Amino acid sequence: MEKLKQRILEESSVLSSDVLRMDAIINHQVDPALTMEMGQEFAKRFAEQSITKVITVESSGIPAAFAAAYVLGVPLVFARRKKTLIADPDVYMERVPSFTKGIVTDIMVSKQFLSSDDRLLFIDDIIANGDAARGLIKIIERSGATLVGMGIVVEKSFQAGARTLREQGVRVESLVKIASLDNGEIKFE
Repeated sequence: MEKLKQRILEESSVLSSDVLRMDAIINHQVDPALTMEMGQEFAKRFAEQSITKVITVESSGIPAAFAAAYVLGVPLVFARRKKTLIADPDVYMERVPSFTKGIVTDIMVSKQFLSSDDRLLFIDDIIANGDAARGLIKIIERSGATLVGMGIVVEKSFQAGARTLREQGVRVESLVKIASLDNGEIKFE
């Protein structure tokens, strides 16, 4: 998506050779029109997969996942990172480290929202090391649902996350691939 690349160049900032701040586009402020275009692109790429639900991890993946679910006409399920007083106690749970937050959290999905009949499209905002993705994939496997693929808004291809998932047989479709953030410069593949 050339429009997304242009917005990244104009509105993002490189914090280090590993970290790109995209708060103005997808992580803090959300552009609804651009996000809907992302959803349309993901829906197009996975149109033949008979998807029953879109799934993501709270919270930055929710807008793009919502857009894809809306275009596909299916529900969106998201893995929560925090337990609430009204949360369903019957959940699939996995402990995952967060690259950008520098902490380990639990992600959980209520068992009532996943079944062996589901064909899931996993959408996420950024993939770096892929720890959260691997955690959610374990939850999907335990539920008996089928993961048809993963749509990533921004893949940092210089980190191992997406490559590792592809090597494990997961179909990963990225809208933008960043090859390097060295010397404060964003280089796309």
